[in-house]
Amino acid sequence: MDPEPGEGDFRRRARAFATGAQQRLRSATPGRFGATLAVTLLLAACSVNPVTGEREFQIYGTEWEQQVGSQMYVPLKQSQGGEFILDPELTRYVQSVGNRLARQAARADAFDFEFSVLNNSSPNAWALPGGKIVVNRGLLTALDSEAELAAVMAHEIVHADAAHGAQQQSTGMLAQVGAVASMVVLGSTIENQTARQLAMLVPTVGMQLIMQRYGRDAEREADEYGMRYMSAAGYDPQGAVDLQETFVELSKDREQDWLSGLFASHPPSQERVQSNRETARQLPPGGDRNRTRYQEEIRYLKELQPAYAAYDEAGKALAEDDPKRAQRKLDEALAIEPREALFISMQGDIQAMRDQHRAAADTFSRAVRANEALFYPYLRKGQLEYRLGNPRVARQNLERSLQLLPTAEAHYVLGRIDQDAGRINPAIAHFQAAAESQSEAGKKAQAELVRLDLAQNPSRYIATRAALDANGIVWVEFGNRTNVPMTDIELSYAWLDSAGQSRRSAVRYTGTLAGGEVDRVQLNLQLSDAQSLQQQFQVEATAARLAN
Repeated sequence: MDPEPGEGDFRRRARAFATGAQQRLRSATPGRFGATLAVTLLLAACSVNPVTGEREFQIYGTEWEQQVGSQMYVPLKQSQGGEFILDPELTRYVQSVGNRLARQAARADAFDFEFSVLNNSSPNAWALPGGKIVVNRGLLTALDSEAELAAVMAHEIVHADAAHGAQQQSTGMLAQVGAVASMVVLGSTIENQTARQLAMLVPTVGMQLIMQRYGRDAEREADEYGMRYMSAAGYDPQGAVDLQETFVELSKDREQDWLSGLFASHPPSQERVQSNRETARQLPPGGDRNRTRYQEEIRYLKELQPAYAAYDEAGKALAEDDPKRAQRKLDEALAIEPREALFISMQGDIQAMRDQHRAAADTFSRAVRANEALFYPYLRKGQLEYRLGNPRVARQNLERSLQLLPTAEAHYVLGRIDQDAGRINPAIAHFQAAAESQSEAGKKAQAELVRLDLAQNPSRYIATRAALDANGIVWVEFGNRTNVPMTDIELSYAWLDSAGQSRRSAVRYTGTLAGGEVDRVQLNLQLSDAQSLQQQFQVEATAARLAN
């Protein structure tokens, strides 16, 4: 009789397990790996803060900072509205201020500093390791002078220059050895009523790096040395004092937009104001403030401010299931600036909610033309073209969206396109990527993935482990890792008998195991102790089928 799917592979591993058991018994040294890794981490942790010259704990070095910064910069910008492109001169101006300050950095030659203006109303700014820095348009309209802008950017430059992000990750790494800094595709809430918010979930490590709340020492360091960088670059460091005073006043009003922006990761305080005053007294007086120039540079952005305010109100209306009010506010925004891709995309979303799918797809085409570097209209057009029966056009748009920002939604629809065409392996690959998400698309992808792959790889979706009861009887606990109910689960196991011979058997669970559920079965097998169980027993799910 031919073996069940997956059984042959299990048998090969069982034989390897039996022949290698004695060798493992002789060579196993509990804790050796952990001890070796701990020593390695401690040796790597000896580093010098490039800004202050003080010794501090840090595992990750300059190469890691550059790699993570470069990897995360584009998707994180995409996830928060993309770059503000309607006023290229404003971006060049902000970049010129950033470059002037970055030349004062201790690691100016080691980092490729980059500066962008994000198309986001939240008054925020953040820095990634390696010198990748953004300022939101929502913050630019709240500042008063170039000196205040320089204070914000110098503060973020110091966070990158002093490796504050790397230090935070180093601490987390020691506490959680094995953490992987990799691109994890997460999902958004596209196609439900809160889908208008473009702050989609993105790579976990990247979000930690820009949303983390730095410790007081790191904030003081960024304040103090940011002012020193400002002074060295020819700016009046009093701008940093004015900035903190403004922030403290705004925080007293507890304006929600501010509290959700810069204050969330850089909380203001009267203590920081006083520290900045003391630092300013230690620095040469005077320097550039450039208020008139700054106000001229942001003039067009301020003209657009009512449009973005109306757009933000439209988003809130959609979240409250009020599409009529959303359309009225969006019309106000479009009347002021009809070229904005975010506004056009929201129009497409409203049309899609009204089941005007062809019109919505065409509207997203207009959004693509308005900003070819924004992932969202490509994604939405791809979803709609698939629904309209145009898989080729859908694929083109979805693949372009993935190049800009990996999302569960794009992978899910691409998986459906491949599945419909009989391309099972590519479909599985897309569903696997989407299933990493806890979004609705991720759940749908997981269901499709299980349907396609369960027969070939049951152990991928059914977790197993063994335990002994008080009488030494072996029990097998098994759990459904998916959200799809399963039945007819075959649990194959192998063990070494008292003569050292490899034995194997199987038990079948015929009940229904719901998604996320755990159950257990008792085996007709007895072992002497937990060590014997660990070293002489192995179990794996080797067959299963969907319950429905």
